Amino acid sequence: DARADLIARERRVREHVLCGMIGVDPKMQMVFEMVRQVARLDVPVLITGETGTGKEMVARAVHELGSNRARHFGEVNCATLSEELFASEMFGHVKGAFTGAHRDHTGLIERCDGGTLFLDEVGELTLTNQVKLLRVLQEHTFVRVGGETVRRSTFRIICATNRDLGRMVAQGEFREDLYYRLN
Repeated sequence: DARADLIARERRVREHVLCGMIGVDPKMQMVFEMVRQVARLDVPVLITGETGTGKEMVARAVHELGSNRARHFGEVNCATLSEELFASEMFGHVKGAFTGAHRDHTGLIERCDGGTLFLDEVGELTLTNQVKLLRVLQEHTFVRVGGETVRRSTFRIICATNRDLGRMVAQGEFREDLYYRLN
């Protein structure tokens, strides 16, 4: 029957495609199931793997399948942010906070309120910026660069790295408290 064939085909497609990721291999099916399960939970997610393995696609899938999918998905590659740029990009800044700050800027943390913040290459953050991130994760508050007003933001954090954060913690290169907060 043509209808039964169509239903069977749709079921196979649904099983082998997840938010733009395609995988027939049992290992990919396992990844898909993990994504489905973690998307239902309101927990931080740490995605590890080699460069080019689709960590960003997994992060987007977790967001798309989660309860906050209608809200903002903000992403930044931590390897591209200097220590100074990190605060402005993450927390925003007020007009006049520094040379070139000609207007107020809403940072990623504020834009992601109720949504998802994806930090790619989180292992590249400096220790100073790790402290700043940890504080926001613990207190859900921040102040724009050059500002005085305390702002609130609650968001799901998803991080990705190709580095061994456990080894980095042991070597003093990554904060243990942040590692456990993210993992």
